[in-house]
Amino acid sequence: MSSAFELTRVSVVRPGKILLNNISWSVEAGERWVILGPNGAGKTTLMQVVGATMFPSSGAADVLGRRLGSVDVFDLRTRIGQTSTAIAERIPPHETVRDAVMSAAYAVLGRWREQYDDEDEARAEQIMGELGVARLADRKFGTLSEGERKRTLIARALMTDPELLLLDEPGAGLDLGAREDLLASLEVLSEADGSPVLVMVSHHVEEIPRGFTHVLMLRDGKVVAQGPLAETLTAQALGRTFGMRLELSVDGGRYGARRAAYGHRADLPGR
Repeated sequence: MSSAFELTRVSVVRPGKILLNNISWSVEAGERWVILGPNGAGKTTLMQVVGATMFPSSGAADVLGRRLGSVDVFDLRTRIGQTSTAIAERIPPHETVRDAVMSAAYAVLGRWREQYDDEDEARAEQIMGELGVARLADRKFGTLSEGERKRTLIARALMTDPELLLLDEPGAGLDLGAREDLLASLEVLSEADGSPVLVMVSHHVEEIPRGFTHVLMLRDGKVVAQGPLAETLTAQALGRTFGMRLELSVDGGRYGARRAAYGHRADLPGR
């Protein structure tokens, strides 16, 4: 697999609203992307197209070598790991962490009468250990902290050894300590041999893990900028994305942003 997915002039239109407008985007094997943008920019819609849960209104979307609209999406989705608030809300609160992770092997939420073999259990234990949730294996999902839930969801998404992993705002709602724990896990994952292609949505540059390679910035359903992280993530591009003058800093591979002091300038939309 050379190209994980390729979108060509993709638009998603709903009555009275253009959610995505003429998006072209190609992601290659081995790349780790972050999608940045304000609320309503189209980030989640874009992830739904890439995750084969939404079809474009126009344009072409090729995911893992298959064209949406001419492939069995249920089979395709088994090759894609996803985390989101919507998935978390569907996990029964009484489900143990071990079962929440292991049940991904059957693509179900809530263990029922599935039969798991020793290989499934070993795989779940391995992933939980790598994500730092092995000690929580017998805890009920409903008793977990927000950070523990996020790491459990990533472990679940990795259970089927996906070729593509989509993380929709994994840092949302986390306190500083939980966010740093999550980023540490993502940094290990991004650098591990055999890891899937990673795509993560965020509002905040502070949540970009070390090891991520590329960025795509969205505003009003359109691409503001995309490309290698070190070259593309600039104060000017970030300012255009969020509609304000911003200062950008980087220290030890981690980014930070704040509103520019009075008198400073950053390119905004229309400049």
